[in-house]
Amino acid sequence: MLRLLSFALFLAIWWIAALFVGGAKLPSPPAVLQVMIAEASSGALFLHLGATLARVILAFVLAMSLGSAIGYLMGRVKLADRLGDPWLILLLNLPALVVIVLAYIWAGLTEAAAIAAIAINKLPTAIVTLREGTRALDRSLDEMASVFAMPRWRAFRHVVLPQLAPYIAASARSGLSLVWKIVLVAELLGRPNGVGFEIGVAFQLFDTPRLLAYSLTFAAVVLVIETLLVQPFEARATRWRPRAA
Repeated sequence: MLRLLSFALFLAIWWIAALFVGGAKLPSPPAVLQVMIAEASSGALFLHLGATLARVILAFVLAMSLGSAIGYLMGRVKLADRLGDPWLILLLNLPALVVIVLAYIWAGLTEAAAIAAIAINKLPTAIVTLREGTRALDRSLDEMASVFAMPRWRAFRHVVLPQLAPYIAASARSGLSLVWKIVLVAELLGRPNGVGFEIGVAFQLFDTPRLLAYSLTFAAVVLVIETLLVQPFEARATRWRPRAA
């Protein structure tokens, strides 16, 4: 109910602001809804949303897989940590726009370049989170697994992975929010489809209703995925932790 009230308040403020500012700069909710329906009826809305979601999924899976493996290695092996730390600091402070532009220059305006650029921007945050999680592992549990001669994979599955689960969940949630933002920039600069591409076209035409229609539809999809997938996964991963009273 609180979420519905918050949404209703947002619509009310938007509608009032549209009356004061004017439809040219801020179209009313019905005007934006009309554009959404028209784009959905033509199939363009679902086409561009699908393209953006595909890029998000591919880049997110790639970044999480590599970031988790590298972060775990840096947390376990001091030499790997010392060798990788300067590059990690560089990637953390390198602007996303620079990475995207360089990827397009070096690899061309291709799908692979866009996905790689998005994944590279997400990669360092995953590495940092998993590295800190690995450093926080309980060494006594490692010793217990060694005493009982547990196979390496079984020890990782039943001893290490449950301890890393909250860090993986935190990395996934923060990383997904980052990927959502970066994918639009990548599409704006060098892809012929996607929500970011449509936002760029709307900007060039000063078509505010169309810009808001795609932006709000994209935001709605993000909220649905966050509510139905990310939050339940995070709650399950941290269910063993004691809750504050």
